[in-house]
Amino acid sequence: MPHGDITHIDIPVSDMDKAQTFYSTLFGWQIAEIPGYEGYPMWQAPNKISGGGLAPRSEGFTQPRSYVEVDSIDDTLTKVTEQGGKILMEKDAISETSWWAIFEDPDGNAVGLYEGVTDTGE
Repeated sequence: MPHGDITHIDIPVSDMDKAQTFYSTLFGWQIAEIPGYEGYPMWQAPNKISGGGLAPRSEGFTQPRSYVEVDSIDDTLTKVTEQGGKILMEKDAISETSWWAIFEDPDGNAVGLYEGVTDTGE
């Protein structure tokens, strides 16, 4: 995906089974755990483009969070702080070829960043 596209949306849930049933029935999403990502079922919309994950709700994760594809997380985080944002989670590896980070914009919204390619074995 090009720099700036929303690539993934995580939805915090308290009851994983109930959430999977709810979203698959409501929207027709295909929801499945992918090998290597157990406990984090990923959903795909019928358009086969939009998708994300159902993640355990936690104290710091209570609202859906979008992830934006970027060419460089390092460069983007530099711009975040220059523009008055705050880094909530530094760049961290997802796999050997993909990384993520989380920042807070000046209004307090948490936004995720994604860089790389994740091989889901599909």
